[in-house]
Amino acid sequence: MSFPVYYEIAPGRYHERYGLRFEDFAVGQRFRHRPGVTLTQQDNADDTLDTYNGAQIHFDERYAAQASWRHPLMVSTLTVQRLLGMASKTLGARREILGFEQIAMSAPVFGGDTVYAESEVLATAQSADPSVGVVTLALRGYKQRASGEAPGSEGLFATLVARVEIHRAGHWPPSDGNVGTPATAPRFSGYREEDGVFVEQFGLFFEDAQVGESFVHAPRRSFHRFDLVSHSRRAFDHDARYQDLAWLAAHTDGRLRVPEALLLGAVTALTTRTFGRVSANLGWTGIELAPVWENDTVEATSTIVDARTSKSRADEGILTVDTVAHNHHGAQVCAYRRNLLVYKRAGNSPYAKAGY
Repeated sequence: MSFPVYYEIAPGRYHERYGLRFEDFAVGQRFRHRPGVTLTQQDNADDTLDTYNGAQIHFDERYAAQASWRHPLMVSTLTVQRLLGMASKTLGARREILGFEQIAMSAPVFGGDTVYAESEVLATAQSADPSVGVVTLALRGYKQRASGEAPGSEGLFATLVARVEIHRAGHWPPSDGNVGTPATAPRFSGYREEDGVFVEQFGLFFEDAQVGESFVHAPRRSFHRFDLVSHSRRAFDHDARYQDLAWLAAHTDGRLRVPEALLLGAVTALTTRTFGRVSANLGWTGIELAPVWENDTVEATSTIVDARTSKSRADEGILTVDTVAHNHHGAQVCAYRRNLLVYKRAGNSPYAKAGY
């Protein structure tokens, strides 16, 4: 069972759509979610500040050194957030998390730990609402450190038992109204089966990329005021368009402009699921931009225009890709051509060695 994540909406044109439908789930299935994420003490401190968490064990190194764990503990609810986020590809068609029968934290997590998520389907049930079903699953968190030497033991650190409403097939509305036909070719599979476990995978290998094919990327991206102010501050850009409310009220009806560099980065990021096998970005050419404002939503589409073997890197090939993004009014706001180094399926790549 391949669980395709691409749907053909026209000949040679595909839409990324993540999330299994209720009918896809069966008791006993196991999913290994990818990618993982390395947590830092900065993540820990940011979460405590954002949530008004006053427990000093999370942010005071001197205090933590005198406590049982000797290091600042990662906030438990932060790790819960990350586990749910890592499972969102498989659970992308969920409507609601109805509740947790259990959240068990069985080992500490510290800054520097890399965490991964796996889930097992425990039960499926009908719902009074015919558009959804209920899946009960155990979502488990595992950790390791790149050095192999962790302050705490490696392995299982959390188990969440959740009841989740999942949309049935035909009841999860796509953004453009065109569902399309599941693309069942092996290169479009969202999972590979390994020892009875479905391992999530992202992106096309070089051999899978066909010149002339187009991909409508998901998810889309909306720009919120907080994003724009934060980005301009951290980019050391003090332009009035990004943060001066008095200037904005006088000149733009109070709307914040999306910084051009953020727009380019955000559009490029939207392509990273289809082009998730990229080794390096070799650069952009022909970049065209139009104004984007707070509360705008953009959607990106990429077309493969050339594919050639790298002369210097035997395990990789070079793709030339045209990407264009439109806002929710249908106006083009960004376009460019990009050259990418992409791993070959038959080459020496990092995936198996990293557990992907």
